[in-house]
Amino acid sequence: MTQDAPVQRRRLRSELRRARAKAGRTQRDVAEAMEWSLSKLIRIESGSVGISTSDLRVLLQQYGVVDPAEVDRFLGLARAGREQRGWWTAYREATPQQFQTFLGYEHSASVIQAFQPLFIPGLLQTEEYARTVLRITGRSATSERVEERVELRLRRQEELLERAEPPEMFFVIDEAALHRWVGGREVMRHQLHRLKEEATRENVTIDVVPFSAGAHPGMQGPFVILEFPNERDEDLLFLENERGVVISRDEQVDIDPYRDAFVELRELAREADLEAVIDKVLSQMS
Repeated sequence: MTQDAPVQRRRLRSELRRARAKAGRTQRDVAEAMEWSLSKLIRIESGSVGISTSDLRVLLQQYGVVDPAEVDRFLGLARAGREQRGWWTAYREATPQQFQTFLGYEHSASVIQAFQPLFIPGLLQTEEYARTVLRITGRSATSERVEERVELRLRRQEELLERAEPPEMFFVIDEAALHRWVGGREVMRHQLHRLKEEATRENVTIDVVPFSAGAHPGMQGPFVILEFPNERDEDLLFLENERGVVISRDEQVDIDPYRDAFVELRELAREADLEAVIDKVLSQMS
């Protein structure tokens, strides 16, 4: 599968860092040799700014990357990283840039691991459930903006769940999310039936951490870990803060605790059968 622009940009900056380390150069001495400010090189390596083709060629020379095929590969990454053709770009006005970036990464992922303590995950939400959530979490948004975000959420589901080669998806949900009547009795009833249907997909695994598990590592909040098909691309962690801003982390030292937490949450979820828990909740709603 063709990797989207955010993935290509991330790969470029990661490989530039590796090339500098392999050459035994520090950021400071490279910046001095290039007659750049140190902050410019730091911003390039962090991905907060791009790099021109001419600057990239000279930088590669600094790192001893002179093989024409390798130079062309780096230039190809830079060109691909400037392209913005993903379906999500049609919703630029409706969502923050951080979430647009997340959608680009998510679209290129081969494995998605997500934990959600309060809501049904967005990729599994019905239209009415999503509308209720987006209306509540976006209180300052106009009704038109809320509808755009609902449309985006449904399009996101279609693009990932219905494509020919969908990613493997692992969802862990706290049992509390199944009991909260988001949108009222009928909306929630429909949502719970939808959850059971989605669990029958070959590429989708849904687990629920039961109340009996007590305190658990997921109580810190929701998170998503993305894995990619190309071995050059390391895993990526996404967190959502109290203001709804999506924050990414790509340092493995930051990701490892969440990876361990996800494994622990799935172990705790073994105590509960999803269908049985949902049926019990549905029986209590009648």
